[in-house]
Amino acid sequence: MPVVNKAMTETNSRDLFPGALEMMILESLRREPAHGYTLVQHIQQRSNSLLQVEEGSLYPALQRLLKAKLVKAEWELSSTNRRVRTYQITAAGLRRLEQQISSFERMFEGISLVLNPGRATTS
Repeated sequence: MPVVNKAMTETNSRDLFPGALEMMILESLRREPAHGYTLVQHIQQRSNSLLQVEEGSLYPALQRLLKAKLVKAEWELSSTNRRVRTYQITAAGLRRLEQQISSFERMFEGISLVLNPGRATTS
């Protein structure tokens, strides 16, 4: 599972909501094709190191995305002459990502309204 901030203790770490990791993978791949290590690094960097994705979560998520035809993969040689599997988002993956982002934004707005009841909505 993705881990929230290394500095947090085991008992304080939290799992992301279902589908969050897949959404972050798709968003990362929307920018450019990447292999697993690059995806881990991208998510960590973009989250200011608040999120760390473990291999035990990343690769099963990538397999689910492959099975659903939301990403495709091919084997290539890395700059260090190692075989790596490079993943690329598909057209179906782009459509799913847009749906997930829209759904997440609505959910986040609802949570924000509960946590900040005095906040006025702009929609």
